[in-house]
Amino acid sequence: MPDDVTRALSAAADETAAPATPTTAEPRPVPAAVPVSAPAADRRPVERTHHGHTFVDDYEWLRAKEDPEVIAHLEAENAWTRDRLAHLAPLREQVFAEIKDRTLETDLSVPARQGAYWYYVRTVEGQQYPIHARVPVTGPDDWTPPSLAPGEVPAGEQLLLDQNAAAAGHDFFSLGSFALSGDGGRLVYAVDTTGDERYTVRVRDLITGEDLPDVIEEAFPGAVITPDGRHVFYSTVDEAWRPYRVWRHVVGTPAADDVLVFEEPDERFWVGAGLSRDGRFVQIELGSKNTSESWLLESDDAAGEFRVVWERREGVEYTVEPAVLPGRGQALLILHDDGAQNFELVAADVPAAGAGPADPADAAVVVPHDPDVRLESVDAFATHVVLGVRRDATPRVAVVALDGLVPGVPWTARELEFDEPLHSAALAANPEFATPALRVHGTSFVTPTTVYDIDLATGERVVRKRQEVLGGYDPGDYAQSREWATAEDGTRVPISLVWKRDAVTLDAAGTGADPAPLLLYGYGAYEISMDPYFSVPRLSLLDRGVVFAVAHVRGGGEMGRTWYEQGRLEHKRNTFTDFVACARHLVGTGWTTPERMVADGGSAGGLLMGAVANLAPEMFAGVLAGVPFVDALTSILDPSLPLTVVEWEEWGNPLADPEVYAYMRSYSPYENVPDDASHYPRILAVTSLHDTRVLYVEPAKWVARLRAAGAPALLKIEMSAGHGGVSGRYARWEEIAFEHAWTLDVLGLADGS
Repeated sequence: MPDDVTRALSAAADETAAPATPTTAEPRPVPAAVPVSAPAADRRPVERTHHGHTFVDDYEWLRAKEDPEVIAHLEAENAWTRDRLAHLAPLREQVFAEIKDRTLETDLSVPARQGAYWYYVRTVEGQQYPIHARVPVTGPDDWTPPSLAPGEVPAGEQLLLDQNAAAAGHDFFSLGSFALSGDGGRLVYAVDTTGDERYTVRVRDLITGEDLPDVIEEAFPGAVITPDGRHVFYSTVDEAWRPYRVWRHVVGTPAADDVLVFEEPDERFWVGAGLSRDGRFVQIELGSKNTSESWLLESDDAAGEFRVVWERREGVEYTVEPAVLPGRGQALLILHDDGAQNFELVAADVPAAGAGPADPADAAVVVPHDPDVRLESVDAFATHVVLGVRRDATPRVAVVALDGLVPGVPWTARELEFDEPLHSAALAANPEFATPALRVHGTSFVTPTTVYDIDLATGERVVRKRQEVLGGYDPGDYAQSREWATAEDGTRVPISLVWKRDAVTLDAAGTGADPAPLLLYGYGAYEISMDPYFSVPRLSLLDRGVVFAVAHVRGGGEMGRTWYEQGRLEHKRNTFTDFVACARHLVGTGWTTPERMVADGGSAGGLLMGAVANLAPEMFAGVLAGVPFVDALTSILDPSLPLTVVEWEEWGNPLADPEVYAYMRSYSPYENVPDDASHYPRILAVTSLHDTRVLYVEPAKWVARLRAAGAPALLKIEMSAGHGGVSGRYARWEEIAFEHAWTLDVLGLADGS
């Protein structure tokens, strides 16, 4: 099941990823025998009965991943898709070339100081993956990052990890951990080379550049190393792919000797380990969809006992940030939602060893709850505290100066201002606790990602880097705006739009005077917000006259916690009807027509795509569904599948509750495909064989049933990838070009483009 928005958010990093591949798009190999007709999966009915209702599933046999007959069917689907879309090969190559030509392929990040080094990531033209490196800091007061040209390998550079070398010989590669010891002497990193998110953890001696004998298999992402470089903490998963155990590894000893330091038996909870910014604490955090708990251990006593901060209470979420506060010393900043739906921030003492959990009633409120402002994060530094806040559907950064705070008086936070009404702002890399400058990145639909350093003493803002877009990109050639649709229940739903000014005709009211082709994106789950972001690949759509729109439907977090609550559990249908309302608004205000609109969503957004295809097929010319959660009821009914129990708090438990079963049955896309779907829009489902979050079988079954009902559906399945799709930037650009070409074809823009 989907627990994140991997595919949705990967678009924001289209340009940043970096084994070597050709620098022009190459089509996938085509079988010698061209299919003469669409694959028709055999109907092998099995019955599933719950709460007095029996569902006959004709295609459940496709779940047998190791069955050669299943693989043959999937390969036949790929061959059919290649054949049906062969005419788009020139357009795919052109879009790929546009993405490549606009991207500074040899580039590097702004160096970030940590200890005695400046750390950065660089990419090299022709290489798929990034290279991690560092250079020494010149002096204790050197807080200005070195100015490095994109193609420059600076004098004194030390190579830490070349992902291209690590990925050599593998069709897939993902880096799941990258953590440094406090003195910079050791690196712990983790890699996945299949896409199933089972990572191998290694420890590298950065003095010699060699990996130590330590090898930890089958770990979950997020391993950390203590400041002294002697201990590694990591988590492992159970049979349902849930991270439930935390282990302590002593560097230089066999993994078989690792000590289990925490185990969570409740199948609703995920568990992970981290390190506080000041390096003082190892933190274990565990959470379900609505309840959380944190444990602490002094990092210089790694063999000691973890102690709980607040004992878990059902329905209460909290996160802990160690801080040093004036007049109080070492303390904990706790962001929680107990009686504060949009969260409030309190200050509390660090629990003493052996004293038991702290009493939440003893904490002092420092940032009160605000029904109009969602507090999303807190980060503590030596002189300031930084809050991530969401107001008016926009993510913002607010800063609190610790100097001058009065005990008992709520804090005053200063929001960082940006010029654009539609923008996103968030903390960038800030590894140092005692830093004189705060690094922030900002972006919008038209402004490339920009990295700022903000002097914490003066407030002066310095632009360190703005993503370079080659080919003469001018933000002024593009426009963005916010519209509001009215949902079935009268709720106003925000829609964000971006377009090229000279390609779209507007009337005096600022809406469409001449309907334009439009791509409408949506997600709507897990309180994840689809915020404004710049994308180089998106320019290939905008420059051809396509309007890109985001429907900020309920189930996401754009309008605060209430927005999320109104789009989950027994309110889940709001997500789907909101999206349809947004589509109808865009048609009604002249932005587009149903014949010129494509819907797009991935993972939980793929569930949204399947639902709206059933609810309002007449509203769309095409539906693009990435790793789509379209067989939701089947999956949520089976607690033996990865993540099912964890997901019950998001969707409900249909196994135990007949009302939840009936409600999910009413919207689950696979079960609601009608006998005659010949009137459906064109559908393209994209998935991956090794996805452990949304199993490939869901879109495979969905497409089989759609096609049997007469719907024009295609399936593209990556045979060496996971939930996030293919790895490597060039491979990712090829995938985007494939999807963009299909979208343009549906919109009638493939010819002469």
